[in-house]
Amino acid sequence: MHNDETIWACLNGDFCSFKVKWTQPKQNFCKNQYNVTGLCNKASCPLANSQYATIIEEEGVNYLYMKTVERAHSPKNLWERVKLSRNFLQALEQINKHLEYWPDHMINRCKQRLTKMRQMLIRMRKLSMKEGTRTVPIKKKTERRERGRELKAETAAKVDLAIERELLERLKQGTYGDIYNFPSRQFENVMNKEGELQEEQELDEELESETEFVEDMGDEDSDAEWEHDLDDRVEEVEVEGMGLGDMEDLRPRKRRRAKPSRPKVELEYEQEMETSR
Repeated sequence: MHNDETIWACLNGDFCSFKVKWTQPKQNFCKNQYNVTGLCNKASCPLANSQYATIIEEEGVNYLYMKTVERAHSPKNLWERVKLSRNFLQALEQINKHLEYWPDHMINRCKQRLTKMRQMLIRMRKLSMKEGTRTVPIKKKTERRERGRELKAETAAKVDLAIERELLERLKQGTYGDIYNFPSRQFENVMNKEGELQEEQELDEELESETEFVEDMGDEDSDAEWEHDLDDRVEEVEVEGMGLGDMEDLRPRKRRRAKPSRPKVELEYEQEMETSR
């Protein structure tokens, strides 16, 4: 026999695994997922009421859950689930339709919970659309374990590669002869890879040998222009206040030519004589 008063007396007076006691303010809460208000009292307890209804959100969709005493003998089919519309007004009409002969306080609590769930979903959508930093949990123990596994795997891979290279060298040299049977296909693949690497190295060496260094042509052009200007121009040196003796000692100095191909420079000297009156 299902007696609500007896069940509530046991849960309230004795132990209940869903009860959470709060000291300040002094209030008891309920962790049961079917609780419509989250408070621990007789009217809100889903275990101590044979006729009960609540709203539960699953993956962004609200559902109306209803429990009746006629299905109490079958826990598998105890709760009846009805999908509510995304339209708020239509969802309220569905609640009124399915809870037509239920107590008014149960209908009002279901509507209040539906309103809260819709507001929560709206806030979730806004936060998901907002751009900004997101906190991501860091599992240090898992990362440390994975790092250790990676180091072990890397060490094992290096050892395997070293063993493989050593065996290939010995097989090439014919150390073992014909006493061992090894997979010829894998051996040929490795040999082909090594041959490709050698060909690439040879190509790189040929490209390096074909590389030539060419002298810059800009300096020759500038030298040719300078020589052409020297051919067209002749320096004129004006000497004032000098005698004939000084003129004999005065001789043109030879320029040091950077290149033997440069032409000679002719210098002409003019003397101005002052006539005595």
